[in-house]
Order: sequence, then structure tokens, then C-alpha cells
Amino acid sequence: MHTAIRNTPSAEPSHRYARQTVLALAIATAFTATTAEAATAPVPAAGAAAPAEVRVHDGRVDIPLPGGTVTVDPATLKTEARTRDGRTVLLSAPAPQAPGKPAGPIRTKHGATWSYPGKGLKAEARADHGRLLVTFTATGGDTSLQWPVTAADPAVEALQFPRGEGLSVPVADPFWNSADGGLVGEEQDISSQFSLPVWGHTLRSGHGGVSYITPTDIGSSLTFTSRGGRLRATARHEFSRRQDTRVYTVALSLTDGSPVAPAVDYRNWLSEHGQLGSLSEKIRKNPATGRLLGAFHAYAWGGARQASYVKRLKSLGVSRLWLGYDSDDTPMKKADADAAKAAGYLVGPYDSFADGQRMTPDSSPNTIWPDDVYPTFCVQRADGTPQPGFRKKGCYLSSQAFEQAEPVKHYLADRTRPLVANGADSYFLDVDAAGELFRDFDPKHPMTKAQDRTNRLARMKRLADGTYDPTTKKRNPLVLGSESASAWANRVLAFEHGAGTPVDGRLWGMETGHFDSRPEDPKDDDAWGGYMPEGAAATFFKPVRVGDFKPEHRAAVAHTLKAMYDPAYRVPLYGTALHGSLVNAERWELPFGKLPDQKRDRALLAMLYNTPLNFVLSDKDKRDRQNLRELAALQKYFAPLHQAAGTRQLTSFRWLTGDHLVQRTVFGDGTLTVTANFGTKAHEGLPGGCVDARLRGKTAQRLCPGKVIS
Repeated sequence: MHTAIRNTPSAEPSHRYARQTVLALAIATAFTATTAEAATAPVPAAGAAAPAEVRVHDGRVDIPLPGGTVTVDPATLKTEARTRDGRTVLLSAPAPQAPGKPAGPIRTKHGATWSYPGKGLKAEARADHGRLLVTFTATGGDTSLQWPVTAADPAVEALQFPRGEGLSVPVADPFWNSADGGLVGEEQDISSQFSLPVWGHTLRSGHGGVSYITPTDIGSSLTFTSRGGRLRATARHEFSRRQDTRVYTVALSLTDGSPVAPAVDYRNWLSEHGQLGSLSEKIRKNPATGRLLGAFHAYAWGGARQASYVKRLKSLGVSRLWLGYDSDDTPMKKADADAAKAAGYLVGPYDSFADGQRMTPDSSPNTIWPDDVYPTFCVQRADGTPQPGFRKKGCYLSSQAFEQAEPVKHYLADRTRPLVANGADSYFLDVDAAGELFRDFDPKHPMTKAQDRTNRLARMKRLADGTYDPTTKKRNPLVLGSESASAWANRVLAFEHGAGTPVDGRLWGMETGHFDSRPEDPKDDDAWGGYMPEGAAATFFKPVRVGDFKPEHRAAVAHTLKAMYDPAYRVPLYGTALHGSLVNAERWELPFGKLPDQKRDRALLAMLYNTPLNFVLSDKDKRDRQNLRELAALQKYFAPLHQAAGTRQLTSFRWLTGDHLVQRTVFGDGTLTVTANFGTKAHEGLPGGCVDARLRGKTAQRLCPGKVIS
């Protein structure tokens, strides 16, 4: 085991996997290198004395953990850790609004309990797996709590949060402290806007960092503010009886200060609680899943869905590919699907169980349901009106209504069966694994957000296990993917599209042209492109640059793209937590060719993170020849790397230069080491704009994307 993840600019990877402790309070960044399973217990510092007992004094609580002691002040909720080497680390500043005079605290075996009679909350703090675990439970009416308050310590250097793949933002960075960064003043819903229920920060001078996990993510949010030119983040939880969010838990850990340490802590948490999936196990259960290894992903339009196009891809040297298509009026025929499978590709439809509409000339086929599913299955809001569906059309359908109907009406299986009758062996289910959950107030199918999540997990598992074929009397398992998969879906999915993109909220303005936040108005800037021409919709195929937008919108576009793709801020939080559990990629409306000025960095990030690129393909696209040339060249480099390491854990990430533009990852026990130079100057022989990848026992292979992209 090792804690090789560091952010020291000059550090070289450690290949000695001895147990190490950087801040021995909670060894949240320990790895099991040989089995790709996260460590499940903290390790005391060498020579450390046995932890003392819990102590209650002067209204405060001291809770010993390996390597130090945490002190919680129930009156203010200020929380500090004192390490055995004499340092004090602020885990949380006092709550902005004190919860009231506490009753207690009372000592327990591993911690203490107290209550806030005036606020109707009881609290428990205890040691758990080397972490401080704090749980608040509502005992009265609905209420809220702002806590913890993080990054308030002057020693904090950077904040990490899992927007998509992940970001590490210097707290004093002028861009992120200004309106240009689009972060200050934003309240991020942890269950729907974060890909993992975790965040953290690092301290200056290599003094470690802090990780925060919120397993009770529904009802929880994180708000970013700027004070004195420095960022901080404050969590908030809404305790609601009807939303079933009356319990709020936060697990706090000291880490070694790596920018991905919070994700390592969360991977450990998943492993400890039996919630970490295994891609290797998914391949064992359904061997077709193995074709994801080494594969790029692409959505086919027009003639790209035909066998002749598939053969063209194969002739160009594309060895592996996930090939998806809309469940529209021109799906892939059996001969086309057979050709894709013969080429070694996965093939499957895009579908959604979420939307319902009345039949109109412009209705998407996947919004039309039999019987009276629409409108009787619509999610009902508190005011009795239906929850509007995508683009405000129709409604979102209740997963609870489908589950209640399941014993008699198998609507979802009946929906799926004809879509895979062509022999498709994969399936992409939009929305289900994304974080937008619904409370349904319809008395015929009432549902909390937590129940919505449970229902989605159940139906995704049924889909992955396969629909029943009455002819063969067998189930045909499907290689299942979904949209922007939150961590809670990692065990049922083989792949996902979307979590690889740190989506800035202003991206919606770029896509719709509504930079003034009025999505109901007609487009006022059509630079992005719409849904024509048929077979190569501009919204997917038209390349777009900052200068293509109206002058008054260009600054907003430039700031959005910087916030999403500047490699100096990008860190693989999602990959650190879930690489080896599922395969993640970017969103389908941001295919590789959509943003030409970001191509180089996106290609480097894909190789560095060992994640596939996502393309769109059409014989009606005038750039089709160049698109295929890029896909073939990049996939040829990627395939052996991903085939070797796609089922392995991401065990090390570090910056090798002070400007963070030269970065290195390691997968497994040195199975794969990748170094990417996002800068313009060479670093130790690696030119700017290039990546070196070395499989264990082999010579490093170099890719310079600028030579193959245009």
C-alpha cells in the first residue's frame, strides 16, 4: 500500500508500495495497489501512542483518532484537529448561524451526543474508520443547517470539488473570485450537480488537506463565496419530513494534501460500505462488456448507421468502438448491428424512460407511451401541476408509477425489447443515472427523491441483466450506459457519458443562445447551431469557436470554456474514485470535433485519465473524412493503454511543474504511467502538447495530438 499521490511539483512517482502516513489523523489516501481495492482502515503514525479516550470538557468534545485529536464545539460547531506533531488544522469554521444553545454534550464510547432543543436537532460525533463522522437528526419540524464551513483557514491553498471529472481551484485565483469564473455566489446541489458527494481543500507548504463526504447528499448543497479575495465553501442541508431528508451526515478526514485526496477518501468509503463496483466483475458476468476496453464512443447519424460505414471504420484501423444511435425512425437494422458486432464493436440505441408527451408531428419516439402512461404517470409538483419535461414539453414520468405498474404491465421491458430486436448488445439510457431526482406528490404514486433513486437503480439493473426473450427463453444482458452518472449508480452501469465534462452552468447559454437566462425566448445567438440539416445536425457537427458568437457574448463564452477546459484547474476526481468500476466519457453534445480550439487539451486529458473520447459520425458531414482520420489515429494510440489499464484503479495523480501544466497519472501497481505536457515548452524531453504513455515493461509511446487534429 502507498500514498504516492502528492502535489509536489518536482516529485517523481513512488513505486514502493509500503504503508506511509503523511498526516496520520486519517489516512484517507491509502491504496491497495495489487487488487485495486481501496484501503479500509487508517494507519497510526509510526511510534504513535494508542488513542486516548473521548473527553468532554468546557462544553467541548475531544475525539481521538489515529495520529491526533479532533475538537468540536457544539455551541458554534467550530471543529479543529490537532495532530501529534503539534499542528492545528481548521476542519470547519463556526456555523454562520449558530444552531442555538446545546443540551449536553454527553460522552459515548467513540464520541459524544448533544441536542439543540430550540432548533429541533440532535447531534452525534464519533470516530469511524479514522474519520470524524458527524450526524444531525431532525426531531421537530423542518429546518436547515449551514455546516461545515470549509476553506476558511488562511493556510488553505486550493479547493477541490467534483464538477464533472473534477476541478482544483486556487482559493486566491482572481479568475475564480470574480464573476468571470461563474462560481462565486453559486449554490451547487450535491446530489444533482456534483458527480461525487465529496469536496475538499489543500493546505500550503505540503501540510496536507481535508476531505468532506456527505453520504446524505439529497437535500445537501455547497455554496461558494469570496471573502477578501479568497474562496470558501459552505455546506447546507435542508431537513424535511416530506422530502425524507431528516438525517444529515458529514465525514471529515485529514489527507496528504493531494488534489485528488477527497476522491481517494470517497473510494475508500464506497469500498467500506460495499458500494464500489468492479468493471472486471461486470465483464465476467457479461463478456460483451470487455469490448468497452480500448473503445472510443460515437453516435451515428445518417449513413453512419449502415454496415458499409462500419466496414469503412474497420478498414481505417478502428479496432474498438461503442456505436450508438437515436431510437428514431431510422434505427440500425439487423445487418448493420451484425456488422458492428463482427467488427468487434458494441452497438446500441439511445433511449429515455423519463419523458412523456402527446403524439405530435415533432414528438421524439421515445416520449410516446402506450395506454394512459402519459399523462397519468406524470410527476406531480407540490402545487398539483405536472413536472415539465425536457425543453418544457410534456412531463417527466414518475419512476414510482412504473414500479407500481410493473407486476401487471411491463412497460419498460416492452419498450426495450423491440429496440434491441436488431441484435443490439448495448443500451444508453438517458437521465436515469444523473442526479436530478424528483419528489412526486401525486397520491396515486407518491415518491421521495430517495425512492426515485432506488427505483432507477432497480430498473437499470433489470436492463443490464437483460430483457427476457420468449423464443430462446433466456435473458440477453446489455452493456448499459447512462447520462452523467452520479457515483451511486457505479455498480449497475458499465459506462456513462457526461461525468467527464466539468459543465459550467453558462454552457446552456452557448448551446441555446440565451445568454440572458431567458430560455423561453427565441434564440438570440445561433452560433452553436440547431437540429438541421437532417442526418448531421449542426448542434452536434458544427465546429464552434469563441469568435463565432456575437461580440457581446464572446467574453462569456471564453470564460465558460476556461472554467471547463483549462488544464491547470482540471483534476481526475471522478476517475480516482471510480476508474476500474465503469468507463466514463464526455457529454454527447460536446463531441470531440465540436470545440476545435480545445481539441488538443481534450485529447491529452483523455490519454492522461485513460478515458475514451466521444465522437459523432455521419456520411452527410462535410468534415467526415477528417473526423474519421482523427478518430482512427487517436483510438489506435488509446486502445492498448485502455485495454491494459481500463479495469485498474487510478493510483497516482500529480503535477510535475509549478504551473500545473505537466501532469502524471499512474494506474494499478504501475500497470500504466502517463505524462502529459499541456504547455508550450518541453519538460524533461517531453514536448509541449504531447503525451508519453508507458505500459509496464515496455517502451514509452508518444502522441502529439496537434499532428493529427485540425
